[in-house]
Amino acid sequence: MMRRHELTPEQFAKIAHLLPGRKGHGGVTAQDNHNFLNAVFWILKTGAPWRDLLQRYGAWQNVHRRISRWAKRGVFDKLFQALTDQEETALLLLDSSIVKAHQHAAGAKKIKGKKQKP
Repeated sequence: MMRRHELTPEQFAKIAHLLPGRKGHGGVTAQDNHNFLNAVFWILKTGAPWRDLLQRYGAWQNVHRRISRWAKRGVFDKLFQALTDQEETALLLLDSSIVKAHQHAAGAKKIKGKKQKP
């Protein structure tokens, strides 16, 4: 069953060659990069703590360890760079105007723990 926050096999096929642990790549062959990325997307989508990672993605400790290693090695930076260099994303625009900010994010000066009136 395909879930809306997971990569389809077609989407994964477009980036599989960029990921470490692939067959023919130096080092240990990864057990399942596709499932790992789906686990990362699930955490990002839900905002859940690592300990609440669903069992279908594997042990949360292993996923957390792996994402930390990939981040330190710059794997995600290289992946994002490769994806943004593609022609189909050249005109992509991300707009954060619909993102809600907490009321305390307005930047008003505080006076003794209270906000200053304008």
